[in-house]
Amino acid sequence: MLTSTQNPLIKQIKKLQNAKERKETQLFLLEGTHLIQEACAVNYPLLTVCCTEIWQANHPELWSSLEEKCDRLELVSDEVIRSIATTVNPDGIVARAPRMALKKPPIPASLTVVLSTIQDPGNLGTMIRAAAAAGVDGLWVSRDSVDLDNPKVLRASAGQWFRLPMGVSDNLAELIASYQQQGVQVVSTTSQTKTSYWDADLRSPTLILLGNEGAGLSQDLAALADLQVKIPMAPAVESLNVATAAALILFEVRRQRS
Repeated sequence: MLTSTQNPLIKQIKKLQNAKERKETQLFLLEGTHLIQEACAVNYPLLTVCCTEIWQANHPELWSSLEEKCDRLELVSDEVIRSIATTVNPDGIVARAPRMALKKPPIPASLTVVLSTIQDPGNLGTMIRAAAAAGVDGLWVSRDSVDLDNPKVLRASAGQWFRLPMGVSDNLAELIASYQQQGVQVVSTTSQTKTSYWDADLRSPTLILLGNEGAGLSQDLAALADLQVKIPMAPAVESLNVATAAALILFEVRRQRS
């Protein structure tokens, strides 16, 4: 059992809490039983798994699966788990996995989400989860958004990170144009329109375009939308959380197409 937070392996894993280290090593962290289960379910490669004895005793079937799938398994102390996890109360397991080429979303597609300059990992993870639940074909983020494999993004996605095609774009304008050329309508949100999102026709192939939590979409990107819609709100409320807005529109698409 590894009990020292100064162990070389533990120090290497802990460094992956940092975005620069993840990029340099092309590795990232998976935390928690549910994410490990989802990784195993899709045969995502795991290089190193660290867990406590209590976790091992409580999850014999998953432990057996990890013995077959994982390159290295280590039992560690509670103190070690707390040092390498990014959560306040980790549930006893943390893994190190290789970054892999993302399965990019298809062009064209029936329903696509494109996100510009998303900064909050919880928001991005929640939108990944909502997109998967709504049957989205794929999700794109701009290069200046939070990393797709940020630990908080992974946790907030509730495992759907492994199941939704995702890509990172260096030029959203070109990406959007490529969808439009294939007959996909681009829909964005704004408060400066009379069209409510439930009045828009979202039955045809659609790309939902959403922007930064504080600033929203840039004027240049907003101008590319074929249709701008609003989400009606009480007069005293200025705006919605971007993840909430995404979920509302995506499930309106699902409702119209059902």
